[in-house]
Amino acid sequence: MRHLLIVLSLWMASALPAWAQVSIGIGMPGVSIGINLPVYPRLVRVPDYPVYYAPGLQANFFFYDGLYWVFEGDNWYSSTWYNGPWSMVEPMYVPVYVLRVPVRYYRSPPVYFRGWRADAPPRWGDHWGNDWQQRRDGWDRRDRSRPPPPAPLPSYQRKYPHERYPQAEQQPQLRDKNYRYQPRDPVVRERFQPPGQNKDRGRDDHPNQGRNK
Repeated sequence: MRHLLIVLSLWMASALPAWAQVSIGIGMPGVSIGINLPVYPRLVRVPDYPVYYAPGLQANFFFYDGLYWVFEGDNWYSSTWYNGPWSMVEPMYVPVYVLRVPVRYYRSPPVYFRGWRADAPPRWGDHWGNDWQQRRDGWDRRDRSRPPPPAPLPSYQRKYPHERYPQAEQQPQLRDKNYRYQPRDPVVRERFQPPGQNKDRGRDDHPNQGRNK
């Protein structure tokens, strides 16, 4: 079965434009979320937000404050590299600027997004319930001040397509060498580590850390 998936992935890679290729989960270290990109994706800034999205992918793929963020299967994931490995992020700790991205920038929205305003954030409080809404009170109130500038894109990762993609243990060293940006959002700083080193971090922090800047 694994060999069949690999052959299928290679066939899709040759049949589709590079910007559009997303294949179904071939094993990577960490959490597999069913996304396997052959090349670095094109990222475009969401207007008036310090967040980028990938318009050429049929995936809810974002970049914010030095991390990639994906919403897949009703879960949020983050990674320091565009193709993972991925770490699951509990809804209570997803940064507010990621939560505030309008519905229209979700390229593969779940069914329950239907009927929601395209120019407004998803109604996460309706979906995740009153307890989440109370603990993340204010997440959907836009600041009157200007949003922070977006983090620079880690463009050095373009040199690492699928066939040269580094192993998880190689990624921190490459990142430290090529990308000096340090996150500003307190929630992101808790996750700004290689997977496996922060499993329990952030769970005892106040969930509204970084809520408004």
